Amino acid sequence: MNINFTEDLLIKYLYNEVSLAEKHLIEESLDNNWELQELYKSMQKSHRELPKVQFYPANTVIQNILKYSKEQTALEPHF
Repeated sequence: MNINFTEDLLIKYLYNEVSLAEKHLIEESLDNNWELQELYKSMQKSHRELPKVQFYPANTVIQNILKYSKEQTALEPHF
């Protein structure tokens, strides 16, 4: 049986958030469909790399936030 899987369903499978029936169906499809295997392997790699990714705001963004917080207080009315 050839079933089209959405990336969302594969992501749920990756995070073990699928039903037992879905799990068996996905695993059977992974065994028989090399394109689906390649997509899943790519998702696995991205999942493993995710904790290594770090995002930092630009220094100008931080400075603008600090400047704004000094100029405005929560108690001041904003009309």
